[in-house]
Amino acid sequence: MALTPRLALLMTLPPLMWAGNAIVGRLVVDLVPPLTFNLLRWLMALALLLPLAWRALRPASRITQRWGYLLAIGSLSVGLYNALQYAALVTSTPLNVTLVASSTPVWMLAVGALFFGEKPRLRQLLGAALGLSGVLVVLGRGSPAVLLQVQFVAGDLLVLAAAIGWAVYSWLLARPPAHMQGDARPRADEGWGWAGLLLLQVLFGLPLAAAFAGVEQGWPGLQAVPVQWGWPLLAATVYVSVGASVLAYRAWGLAVAQGGPALAAFFGNLTPLFAALLSTLLLDTRPQPFHALAFALIVAGIAVSSRGAPKH
Repeated sequence: MALTPRLALLMTLPPLMWAGNAIVGRLVVDLVPPLTFNLLRWLMALALLLPLAWRALRPASRITQRWGYLLAIGSLSVGLYNALQYAALVTSTPLNVTLVASSTPVWMLAVGALFFGEKPRLRQLLGAALGLSGVLVVLGRGSPAVLLQVQFVAGDLLVLAAAIGWAVYSWLLARPPAHMQGDARPRADEGWGWAGLLLLQVLFGLPLAAAFAGVEQGWPGLQAVPVQWGWPLLAATVYVSVGASVLAYRAWGLAVAQGGPALAAFFGNLTPLFAALLSTLLLDTRPQPFHALAFALIVAGIAVSSRGAPKH
């Protein structure tokens, strides 16, 4: 399909929203603990999704038959991925977080080979090596000496764990169990469209998000900052709930449906670029030369891996 202005807008909006999510997560580190912020984000998203997709909750038997799968994807996305990203932003920068997160296709290859019987091709292995090189450049701050001394920032490692979890989540979406395939899957007109599936993910992921937030608030050794209730925190929560969650997910789904996953993946790699631009404008954080090198390596790795993917 030709890249129309509408399709380009649909594909550009989610990376911009997700880059903004990283910026906002960094801006609120003194207003709210990261795991509590993740819980607030998805509670507000739940309130937005319920009026749109309440039909997905009825009858309850459709949910109970699929509870294990819904619990897995909800916990990995709502409960784990975003929580780790916000926790990473306490010690890392939005640019580093989005760059390391761009290595997700590398981990998708690894997860596919280890657990789903998808052996990577030679080009995909080359792409993985390039992507991992980009991650190592970020973790080592562009210095081989730092990398050899394993002087890592904790936030970089947290977002690396988040990327691996997202790879598992993505494979579960691509290879769902039999009760989520074909005629056995509930239809969109039964409430299981994009909003219904996102609503169910939120519902099943919220218990883990709440547990993390409870430990964060109650564990003395963590010394979580007190929540600073007010308009700044409310505005940040509205943005990440409406923009980075509901709107970005909807635009991404439409973009992939119209333009295909390969073209969408290219646009997805704009997230670190947007994060760098927004960091410069809002956080007075200047990109370093090693950021450009890391970005080039990660994009090259993804491009090579995509060309090596089998045709369907």
